[in-house]
Amino acid sequence: MHHPPAPATPPPYRRPAAPGTRWWLTTPARVGFVLAVPLLGLVNTFLGFLLLVLAIVLIWKDNPWQKGVKVAATIGAMALLGAVVPDPPEDGASPVAQADGKGRAAGALASPTPSATENDGESTRKPRPKAADYRGLRLDEARERAEAAGFGVGDHNASDDDKSIWMRSNWTVCFQKTGWTSSDTKTIDFGAVQAGAPCPEADGGAIPWPKMPDLVWKTWKTAHKEVVDLDIVQEDRVRADTAYLNDTLPDEGEYDDWRVCVTDPAEDADVTIGTWVTLELTHPDNGCPEPDREDGDSPRLPDRDDDGDPDYRDPFPGDRNRDSNFPNGLPDSSGSSGGSSGGGGGGGWNCPRTRWC
Repeated sequence: MHHPPAPATPPPYRRPAAPGTRWWLTTPARVGFVLAVPLLGLVNTFLGFLLLVLAIVLIWKDNPWQKGVKVAATIGAMALLGAVVPDPPEDGASPVAQADGKGRAAGALASPTPSATENDGESTRKPRPKAADYRGLRLDEARERAEAAGFGVGDHNASDDDKSIWMRSNWTVCFQKTGWTSSDTKTIDFGAVQAGAPCPEADGGAIPWPKMPDLVWKTWKTAHKEVVDLDIVQEDRVRADTAYLNDTLPDEGEYDDWRVCVTDPAEDADVTIGTWVTLELTHPDNGCPEPDREDGDSPRLPDRDDDGDPDYRDPFPGDRNRDSNFPNGLPDSSGSSGGSSGGGGGGGWNCPRTRWC
């Protein structure tokens, strides 16, 4: 008996492929970031810390691991970094040498210091290990050189402001002190200040910031140079302004002989890193505002026609419709001002070489 052929068996159902996982979210990548923490920490502690933060983020972000595994991996990453961070120098490093922050001092340090055994009651002394003079160098460079010389390196803020040191390339070494650990490892500790700041007289002291000089009635050119010569304020952070509210500075280079009336910061104030200096100027013929003026903190020059153009600059001090910018009349004035002639359309006016024409 003839039977019809059996229908073909359909192919088994296959799930569509899942979208590819980003490589840094894979398990091998997460483990690799954790293992790289101590390696980078050996090169630079700060970079090792940054990688530790990244590794912890990857451990917890979109990770199918169980919570206990994530906690163990986090603790392990921190322990790996802590294992390679150099030991801090003992007995709180204080300076044995001072520098002016410019690297002018030279020579080696070899001051004696009590050894660990003397602290236990013995009378012998162990000299401090000798080290090159790293004062005046960038902190990151000093650390690299000291580590290459076999020292365990520490650093701290040498001023009294208690700021933490983060970007070592922005700090300058002022003080250094060598010593020994209990395991007989030689150490060196650097006291540093922010780049551009002068060194304190002693480690942990106040920074001797320069004071704002007396610049009143000096020319802009002279005053500007004195501020820049403090070696703290950058040239583009010294700006000029007018001492009178209704006055206007001429183009740059044309007020070199104008005189200083007010400075900000004031005389004898500290000039620190990041300070902007403003010098308020006046034309020599006008003098500075008197402190007991009626207009107080808002001094203005005489302006008889009240057109915003002080009399000393206004060629028409009695005509409100004409000033130094519009000698032939303001745009909204009628043809009655300044000899303007009506050419139709409501008494037209003349405005050669102005922005209104």
